[in-house]
Amino acid sequence: MQEAAVSTSATSPSTPSTPPGTPPVGPVGVWLIGARGSVATTAVAGCAAITAGLHAPTGMVTETAPFLDRGLPTLSSLVFGGHDTTSCPLPKRAEELAAGGVLPHGLPSAVHAELAAADAEIRPGGPQPGDTRTDEELIDAFTADIRAFIRRRGLARAVVVNVASTEPLPTDGAERLPSSSLYAAAALRAGCPYVNFTPSTGLHHPRLADAARTSGLPYAGRDGKTGQTLLRSVLGPMFAQRALSVRAWSGTNLLGGGDGAALADPAAAAAKNAGKERVLADTLGSAPEGEVHIDDVPSLGDWKTAWDHIAFDGFLGTRMVLQTTWQGCDSALAAPLILDLARLTSRAHERSLSGPLPALAFYFKDPDDGAPAALGEQYAALVDFAQQLGGDAAGVGDRGPGRVAAAEGGDGGPGGGGSAGREGRPSGRADVAGGGGRGSGRGEPAGADGPVTGPDGRGAVGGAAGGEAS
Repeated sequence: MQEAAVSTSATSPSTPSTPPGTPPVGPVGVWLIGARGSVATTAVAGCAAITAGLHAPTGMVTETAPFLDRGLPTLSSLVFGGHDTTSCPLPKRAEELAAGGVLPHGLPSAVHAELAAADAEIRPGGPQPGDTRTDEELIDAFTADIRAFIRRRGLARAVVVNVASTEPLPTDGAERLPSSSLYAAAALRAGCPYVNFTPSTGLHHPRLADAARTSGLPYAGRDGKTGQTLLRSVLGPMFAQRALSVRAWSGTNLLGGGDGAALADPAAAAAKNAGKERVLADTLGSAPEGEVHIDDVPSLGDWKTAWDHIAFDGFLGTRMVLQTTWQGCDSALAAPLILDLARLTSRAHERSLSGPLPALAFYFKDPDDGAPAALGEQYAALVDFAQQLGGDAAGVGDRGPGRVAAAEGGDGGPGGGGSAGREGRPSGRADVAGGGGRGSGRGEPAGADGPVTGPDGRGAVGGAAGGEAS
């Protein structure tokens, strides 16, 4: 029998203050759940390519003017690792993506060192078939992996981002936590902000509610908005603002790759479709007739096609139709958003923000309560949030107790995950030098591993004293 609730226990020191708009000192970890998948591989390869000046940061909102000089970590400071249940090395996965046209030809060899460095930081995920460990034991193991990554690379902090395949919604009364919730609990216990880019449960599990609320950590999600729902969040407000009556809105998705296979499961598809349908109800005022269907078409590979048929009434009841076709490469659409979210959430953590981050609704189908549903309003909120992140501490808003997911010293292992020694980035973009260096000494996380809340009732989170890369 599993415990009725999952809590976390650890402490960490307050964040050192830095001048407004100053990027953090030291490397920042990005711990990816599903680290050998297409999205994660594209994000790692893309970060290295942009840092080296090989490609422009197309699709990265945080590399546009409103987000510069806001204190976000530079791309060159990002260090990648993660969990995955597969064993295909990142360099090989990148070659497969290049063969399929997802990555530019020649890019995997150009950034092979960065891919290999990230692959060396990937640890086995779970639970695997036959794994007899309890939920608590799995959370402890995942937490230990994250903390070791932070120590080994001498990180200033780390962000955990879930980009794994969609899992079915948990059944009522299930004793075991879903995998996504195990990883989310481990993120809190390791003292790390958490981002859920999938429709999977993650922190949205009742047994994690108290731990999330009392962790003192920022978190965001869920279900990244990259295609059909992105378009719906633009078109829905258009119909409402023009006072046009939408009678029906039906959609079909053709998906290949891992997403198509995962969403062939009706239970997993239900989790995905809920967000697609919710945006229409939120922007139109009520849900129109029609459903979303998802078909698995393996031959599409990493590409997806989304069709929408929108029936609406105009002046004097004149009936009209809008039909749209969206064809996109899912990994190329999602990867820049992963880098955006890691940078924004890391900065929010550095500024001691805690709890849900509704200002990041711009990136999600199913954002936190209270966030606007229309894309234009979401973007305005995001820009305002970036201004707060780059401003004086007094203007940041609700603040937590200043948790830091860092490490005490480091273990002398190689640091950094950027493109070491490469130069040539344009002024105002991310630095080019490789992120991080060697840790200054050994240390253990400054926090306990206990599975229950502390004596004050808080679900404290496991961080560690900040290590400085030399």
